[in-house]
Amino acid sequence: MTEILFRDEHVLVCVKPAGAVSEDAPGGLPELLRKETGVPALFPVHRLDKGVGGVMVYALTKEAAADLTRQMTDPAAGRTFTKEYYAVAEGIPEPASGRMEDLLFHDSRKNRTYVVKRLRKGVREAVLEYETLQSVSDDPAAFGFSLVHIRLLTGRTHQIRAQFSSRKLPLCGDRRYGAKTTGDIALWSGRLSFRHPETGKELTFTAAFPEKGPWSRFVPEMCQTEPSQYR
Repeated sequence: MTEILFRDEHVLVCVKPAGAVSEDAPGGLPELLRKETGVPALFPVHRLDKGVGGVMVYALTKEAAADLTRQMTDPAAGRTFTKEYYAVAEGIPEPASGRMEDLLFHDSRKNRTYVVKRLRKGVREAVLEYETLQSVSDDPAAFGFSLVHIRLLTGRTHQIRAQFSSRKLPLCGDRRYGAKTTGDIALWSGRLSFRHPETGKELTFTAAFPEKGPWSRFVPEMCQTEPSQYR
């Protein structure tokens, strides 16, 4: 059963398992949620890559979907929809915290995003902020691993994966973007905030990253998340 963090007549918030498809496709998470909860309609408003897990929100009405989409895309809405992630990167970021600003081009045929140097058709600006929470190394001669907290300021396809890889910091398990390690992509949607499309109240939900794979190198308390809450 999928872990449900919140549900009313307008939205459903859950923890997406890594490996599940977030879009409305045969066998995808929306189809599974409809079977598990009995909701007649469920509308994706954002996505997580198949290998990425963590907090997601789905709209249960077209009106709620439109409102959540506006919160994500309309600057006049004050960007009330915010997404924060945790990742395990191969390597140690320098500086330990900061801002990444790039131009990204997504090649749909190869399903890969590239950092490019100039604006042209299909190129979009991408911005994120990051902070290194902890770095470890099993072997002093190895590249080490870093647990990183990330706040997305834009939402581009494969944005975090491409931006970190371009700085020689591929995410663990992300072979598509140059990782040396294998397994699930070490990227987790840890915190999601938005205004309720009906009441306007702020919703904040969190989920601790998994305690397996590369995540087990770090203590779960490093994510410093509070219980999911409705404020």
